[in-house]
Amino acid sequence: MRHGQPKIAAAEKISMLEMKDWIAQYNRSEIIRDPAPQASLQLAATASTVVSSSAPRALTSVEVLGLKPAVVDATFCEAQLPHGGWRFPRLSPFTWAFIFRVLWLCGYSSGVESFGAAKQRASAAAQRLQALAGEEPVLLLGHGVMNRMIAKQLLASGWTRQQRSGSRYWSASVYHHAGV
Repeated sequence: MRHGQPKIAAAEKISMLEMKDWIAQYNRSEIIRDPAPQASLQLAATASTVVSSSAPRALTSVEVLGLKPAVVDATFCEAQLPHGGWRFPRLSPFTWAFIFRVLWLCGYSSGVESFGAAKQRASAAAQRLQALAGEEPVLLLGHGVMNRMIAKQLLASGWTRQQRSGSRYWSASVYHHAGV
């Protein structure tokens, strides 16, 4: 499951250089404490084990669901966004995030975890989830890009996706292994 909507002030247009501070602020953000969607609450109630990334937005999402994580691990944190050093042009942080994510996928990492390293971390995360699952449902409260990377690893390991509710905040996908 992806975390709820982060509580971060809307920023004016910023430079590539200012993105470093915006990313740091985003990484420290909790979520807007609105009630979780009913579908998220229902899915969360089926989990025997709750796993969360160590990011505040994931941990506060677990709280909003009324749960306590059994495992909190940075392995499940979002793939980092690079940034740059230019003062111009000035764009919205979300436009910069999109640009930097595309650049990151193409190999630009500028001092943050590379795509290849994130892929290895996603593999380790998928293995950890598989070990925790056994015969019991596990709920991971994570992040958009890393959740998709973990999902690819699960699918490659023989798991199948049973349902998917998109990629927005609070969205979730359910995976099942034939041996479970």
